[in-house]
Amino acid sequence: MEWTTDLSVGVSEIDDQHKKLIALINKLHDAMRTGQGKQALEKTLQELAAYTVYHFQTEEKYMEQFKYPRLPSHKAEHAAFVKKVTDFQKEFAENRLGLTLELMNFLKDWVNNHIKETDKQYSATFRAGGLA
Repeated sequence: MEWTTDLSVGVSEIDDQHKKLIALINKLHDAMRTGQGKQALEKTLQELAAYTVYHFQTEEKYMEQFKYPRLPSHKAEHAAFVKKVTDFQKEFAENRLGLTLELMNFLKDWVNNHIKETDKQYSATFRAGGLA
C-alpha cells in the first residue's frame, strides 16, 4: 500500500500518523511474504495494533476538543477495528489463524476506505480549529 495525496486529510500530524500506519501494514505484509517466523510476525502485529490505538486516541482527542458532531459514530468505527485486530492477534497467538492475504487486504482496504470516507469528513473541523 502506498501513501498518495488523495489520502491526505489536510492536517500534517494526522497525515503523518496515517503514513506510519501504512508503513506498519507494509511491514507486516513484507514479514508475511518473506516467511518470517511467528515471533517476528507477532511483534509486528503488536506494533501495528498499539500504533493504531495511539492514532485513534489522537483523532478522538481533537474530535472532542473541536466538538466534532460525528464523534460517536467515528469512535464506534475505531472500536470495531481495534476489536477485529485484537481478536486476530489472539487467534494468531493461539495458532488458530495464520497471516493471510485476506487479512492483509482487510487491513489495507479498511485503512484506505476509513481515511478517504470517514476521516476526510473531519478535515474542515480540524482545520477550523487551527490544525494544519
